[in-house]
Amino acid sequence: MTDRRYTLDAYVLDALMRDLVGHDHRASAFLVYLTLSAAAEDGALRLSHAQLAERTGLSKRSVQDAVLHLVHRRLLRVTRQGSTDIPRYEPLTPWRRRPAGA
Repeated sequence: MTDRRYTLDAYVLDALMRDLVGHDHRASAFLVYLTLSAAAEDGALRLSHAQLAERTGLSKRSVQDAVLHLVHRRLLRVTRQGSTDIPRYEPLTPWRRRPAGA
């Protein structure tokens, strides 16, 4: 096993965790967001629901519900080439404002 280190935006623990877990009662959504954010080295990654369930320890159905919640909250963008394609997940960071003209 390799010793991996991840950088985490302070907002994720200071505010987003409280919001998703405490307010929305969606701890699974927080776990999915955290997992995707850590694994998306180039900003996005492709995983099946089964692979994401294995990485988080959640059921496949819980992962599906969490993904839908994150998309609804505009914290995750999911794209597919076709209906049977493995989804491409892009964790979003709406709390980071882009500078004007960027």
